[in-house]
Amino acid sequence: MPAAPTQNSGAEAGGSPAGRIPRLSLMMGWWSLVSAMFYLYIAGLVASYVGFTNTLIGLLLTVAVYGVVNKVLAGYAIDTGFGVQRFSQLLFGKVGSVLATLVFAATALYYGVFEGSIIAATLESYTRDSLGWSMNVWYFVVVAYATPLVFGGVRNWLDKLNGLLLPLYTAGLIAAVIVAAVSGRPSGWTGFGAQDSIPFASGGPGWLMAFGIYMGVWILMMYTVDFAQLGRAQDRRFHTDVTFGWVFYTVTFLVNGLVGIFLSHALRSFVGSTVSEGGVAVALTHVMGIWAVLLVFVSQTRINTANYFLASSNLEILGRTVFRLRLPRVVWVLVGSVITFSIMLTNVFSYILTALNWQGVLVTGWVAIALVHVAFDRRQGIDPARARHRTTGMVSLPGVLGWGVGSAVGLIVLETGPAWGSTWGPILTAVCAAGVYAVLRAVLGTKSAPAAAETEVVTTAV
Repeated sequence: MPAAPTQNSGAEAGGSPAGRIPRLSLMMGWWSLVSAMFYLYIAGLVASYVGFTNTLIGLLLTVAVYGVVNKVLAGYAIDTGFGVQRFSQLLFGKVGSVLATLVFAATALYYGVFEGSIIAATLESYTRDSLGWSMNVWYFVVVAYATPLVFGGVRNWLDKLNGLLLPLYTAGLIAAVIVAAVSGRPSGWTGFGAQDSIPFASGGPGWLMAFGIYMGVWILMMYTVDFAQLGRAQDRRFHTDVTFGWVFYTVTFLVNGLVGIFLSHALRSFVGSTVSEGGVAVALTHVMGIWAVLLVFVSQTRINTANYFLASSNLEILGRTVFRLRLPRVVWVLVGSVITFSIMLTNVFSYILTALNWQGVLVTGWVAIALVHVAFDRRQGIDPARARHRTTGMVSLPGVLGWGVGSAVGLIVLETGPAWGSTWGPILTAVCAAGVYAVLRAVLGTKSAPAAAETEVVTTAV
């Protein structure tokens, strides 16, 4: 990829044509997210709750909604060159944007912990008899090898690394399905999971519960904005349909989801009665040996390059905007790696799912407000050039109140019960946040100012 624009130039990297990158390079960088074991795990877990048919309906609805939402957000990011930090300033003001950046950084770190833990668990399981190293040692190994991959930034590493690993991951996943079909118990896999009617305590039909659970991964919408700002105007249609749109989510959610359900069923004697994120990966090592280790290594390395990049980028923004620290890029990568390793050393799975559920509600509110903002801009005829010159105060009341009310409602519902909350928490968050923001935006409007008055913006690109 071309060299990164100079930091602190007063505009997002994507705001200038010189800061944009070729479409296949951007696609390969973004499509690193396809290979997360999380998507295999979550589909198997949801199917165990609501059954195969309900999960399939939920997946199809999820692909459709994700495709539409990200088409809008990716197009806006390409048109304006805004990343999450600059976009959040328009929505919430300078103070409110700090919270958005914090949520983004924390979520990227948590996903880095999740995916890194899968590699560590797989390596520990495979080498238990020969090496006998503890999980803590493998945690260190995983963080130590992943950290240098993002030292050069996404433009130097991500597209090349993932362009090489994508075919390897695809071949490995196909091999895993074949081996599981031969060595496991694949018959009747479309009947996997709960077969009885879903109780009222779940908050509605099983397919709605499945859709609500996948709303907890709306952090991908924020990921989309930070990556799409680097897209070129002439590639807009390709990116909004293929790179960030329905094609990407068909592969990421639907294809990976069906594979995850199949593997969870076929390898259930190894996975156990409870589907866990590390369960499928470890089970594969029993039937594929070193090839399973290589599959997990390839898939999780691809996803963690994106996690580490986005976490360190947003930590850098927090350091500069909150603490006025202007440190080299490498320092923030190391800070993110230290935080990731520290979280791994705790009993992470005892609380990290709760933390991710809370963050999922916060992110859902951000996305809902962002969509309403784009709709208002289009209706009012505000072109991208004018949007780039718009200034913001310390606090934007429509955005802050909309996000606050929506998140409060979502968190209250989430804490009323696991099943009911996972179904309705994100949905009610989106509805309330969008409704409050739309009303206040219509009443209060928004202010714009000439470019000369624009405050300095710290880029999230590297």
